[in-house]
Amino acid sequence: MINITGTVVNYYVHCKRQCYLFYNKIEMEDESELVRIGRALHEEKETEEIAIENIKLDKMKGDYLIELKKSDADLDAAKAQLLYYLYILKNKGIVKKGKIEVVEKNKQNHKVIEVLLDEQNENYLKKMLTDIEELLEKNKVPKVEKDKKCKKCAYYPYCYI
Repeated sequence: MINITGTVVNYYVHCKRQCYLFYNKIEMEDESELVRIGRALHEEKETEEIAIENIKLDKMKGDYLIELKKSDADLDAAKAQLLYYLYILKNKGIVKKGKIEVVEKNKQNHKVIEVLLDEQNENYLKKMLTDIEELLEKNKVPKVEKDKKCKKCAYYPYCYI
């Protein structure tokens, strides 16, 4: 049985190779300074991390589930991760709206981005979860995508060196 987490969903949108490697326990995050900065940010922001089964939520406040991100470098991946959390909560009878709070905004004008699990987003997420399961069930590492985002990735040494 595939054990999908929010990180797996985030990585799938960001890079299918990263998703596959992470899921298969080839974890490079401890070597990455950017990942360490992100972890320190979570500690500094004093998140009220809540663990539910295989997901860890940063913060719930009122009607919102809040996901903290160091930067807005890949908001599509962050949105997919938050949609996944909202979907898991909905399946447990807890309906929330989502917010992504970004510390460093480089690409967006806003530090807070609202995310809603409407019908369209739920269908998008369900299709993605099916695609993720298909990817992870294969015994084949996806090819390197060769994108400028690779230079900041924790898996850069694995893929390029």
